[in-house]
Amino acid sequence: MKSREDIERILNILADCYPQAKTALVYSNAFELLIATILSAQSTDKQVNKITSELFKKYKKPEDFAALEPQTLEEEIKSCGLYRTKSLNIINMSRILVERYGSQVPSDPDELQKLPGVGRKTANVVVSNVFDRPAIAVDTHVFRVTHRLGLAKSSTPLGTEKELMACIPRALWSQAHHWFIYHGRNICRARQPKCDECRLRQYCDFYNSKAGL
Repeated sequence: MKSREDIERILNILADCYPQAKTALVYSNAFELLIATILSAQSTDKQVNKITSELFKKYKKPEDFAALEPQTLEEEIKSCGLYRTKSLNIINMSRILVERYGSQVPSDPDELQKLPGVGRKTANVVVSNVFDRPAIAVDTHVFRVTHRLGLAKSSTPLGTEKELMACIPRALWSQAHHWFIYHGRNICRARQPKCDECRLRQYCDFYNSKAGL
């Protein structure tokens, strides 16, 4: 694992590279972000934003989605992956919010994970972006970048999250999540990573092993 000094340098470089890093999903409240994050599984944020820009004009509250038939919502979201499953989850999630939570999105990640279609990553995205609770949501970008850097070794998202929570200062958890995503999209791509352009390459296990260092 990296030394504290190296971790601090890595985080400082990422902060300098991506000072405006934040979620690319467009939303105006916790409920909209919850739906957008559910839709983002196996889909791009760009495509999700295209869908929700029209969806949220028609349906604004949990009650609106709770009243929908699955086929109706499927037509609205069918341009994203797994739309049938997502349609059922969003409708059932909305009904539970109405019946058990007074139509309010809970701020506790454990409560959020009781909702259909809401896993740990989605819960962490919502609590960190809307409720300002420190959290690290491990998606494919976060997993790839942190493993290449040697900040995490676990083979699972949960294990990776725990390793990152242990080595990154709590105050930076949420922001670091965005930094890793931006770096994964812009530089540390799954295929053909731009190692020659990467300011982190001297700290990167992936680059050093590839370069034979």
